[in-house]
This record gives sequence, structure tokens and C-alpha cells, in this order.
Amino acid sequence: MRMRTDLALEAKELWEESAGKTTDLPGVAAREQRQKGVTVTTVEILDRRGEEALHKPVGKYLTLELHEYSRKGRDCLPRSAEVLSRCLRPLLGLRKHQSVLVVGLGNEAVTPDAIGPKVVRQLLVTRHLVGQLPTLFGGYRPVSAVMPGVLGMTGVESAELVAGVAGRVRPDCILAVDALAARELRRVCTTVQLTDTGITPGSGVQNTRTAFTRARFGVPVVAVGVPTVADVETLLRDGGSRLTERQLERLCGGRRMMVTPQDIDAAVNRIARLVALGINLALQDGLDAEDLASFAE
Repeated sequence: MRMRTDLALEAKELWEESAGKTTDLPGVAAREQRQKGVTVTTVEILDRRGEEALHKPVGKYLTLELHEYSRKGRDCLPRSAEVLSRCLRPLLGLRKHQSVLVVGLGNEAVTPDAIGPKVVRQLLVTRHLVGQLPTLFGGYRPVSAVMPGVLGMTGVESAELVAGVAGRVRPDCILAVDALAARELRRVCTTVQLTDTGITPGSGVQNTRTAFTRARFGVPVVAVGVPTVADVETLLRDGGSRLTERQLERLCGGRRMMVTPQDIDAAVNRIARLVALGINLALQDGLDAEDLASFAE
């Protein structure tokens, strides 16, 4: 069984563990740095060799480990959000007045899948203000947002709904926010992955839907993902379990089981707040956390 993770950082760690640390990882470049208490690891997949090794498409993946924020909460919020915004801006590559459509993927009724909608509800959306009141809001970036729901509730693929909206608002970039799966529980709701490769909704729980990519929408698609679950079989294998496939199937009742922390409600709310603030800072140059807080009042 291949270990289950949506994080490029963990995929790299798995490859290194299987191949031995003395072996170079072909087609992949990686570096790590600390910014204001946040560990930022950049994994860049350069070619087909890297794709085959990590099972992810060519592109750049930035993983922000926010353990300090998860422990200390509000005191670290502005600082951690600023790091997220600094990492996100280069991936977006937007000029001053170019527009963005933010897509909150997932099901708000299911807590581990609610990251996308919860982030969208805290965004500063400005497209209507820029269009209707240009004298007051002409200096803001036009930002629109949509929560397409899930196929089981709408009967329509999220990508189809977003394609219809994008056809009307014509954004210069799409920013998709979704939940992911991690290999290690310590990274659940304490880690954010940014990538310029797009995203496949539902991939975190192996419920794969139509992918959000530049090829699909004709504009760059940047994804922000937060791991909210971990795969049971992966956790057991990682912990040294020698259960057979049949025993694992019996243990899990023949279903693919995912686990999440006991405090998932609070953890999702906390990380969603940070991601929303980071996105707001990245999209609206000249505003700081205090300015954005005044809009929320």
C-alpha cells in the first residue's frame, strides 16, 4: 500500500525514507527557511522524474508549519498570516488591478471538509464595490468568491459551477481553498500547503472530482490546502503495524477510514481564520491586519 498524503513535503519525506537519505531525489529541488516563527519548506517538482517520484504534477509547493500559532492562538495570528501572504503573492503573480476569484471547496456541514467555505466567509470581497463605487474603492483589487458546494448536494461538479461563474466575472486568477489529508496527525490543522498546480476537489478523502487547473479554466489556478484528516491505514503502517491487508480491511469494516482530532471544530475555525487573513493580506496591497479587522466589524 502506498502511504497516503496530499502534502508534497510528506511525499518527499516518504521517498527519502524508502530510498535512503544518501540518494538524491531526481527532478526535485527543496529548501527550508524560518520566517517569523513559521517553518516554510519549498518543494519544486521540475520534471517527469520528480512527478513519478512524488506522484504530483510539476510545479511549486510551499508548506507552512504553523505549530506556534496552533498552540498560542491569537497572539501569533498577524505574524503567521503575514508569512502566508508573503508566500502566496509570488504564486499568484498578479499585477496591481488584476482580479481574483476565490473558490471555497468542500461541504460546510462536515467539519473536516469545511475549510474552504469557512475561509470564503471571512474574505474581503470587493468586485462589486470596485465596480459600483470606483471613487472610494478603485484602489482595491477586485475579489469575488463562490462556494460551489459538493456534487452530492448540487448534482453539479464544482468545476462546472466555477466555470460558469468564471465565464461571467472573467478573473485573471482563480484561488481555490480546500481540505487535504496528511500522513502525520501532528500536521492536521497546523499546516498549510500553497501550490501553483491547482487542485482536485475531494482528493484528500479519495473522492476525486474534476480538477481545478489552468488547462481547465484558461487562467492560473493557485491552491491553498489545509490537512484536516489522516488515513487510518497510513497511520498504522507508519507506526510499524504488521497487519495484513485482510486484517486492515476487517479492522476498518471494509471502508476507507480517516481520523481527525477531538477538537476538530475549534481547530478548523482557528486555521480558517488564519488562512482567510493571509489571503486578504496577499490580495489587498497596503492593508494590514488591523485594517482588515475594521472591515469585519
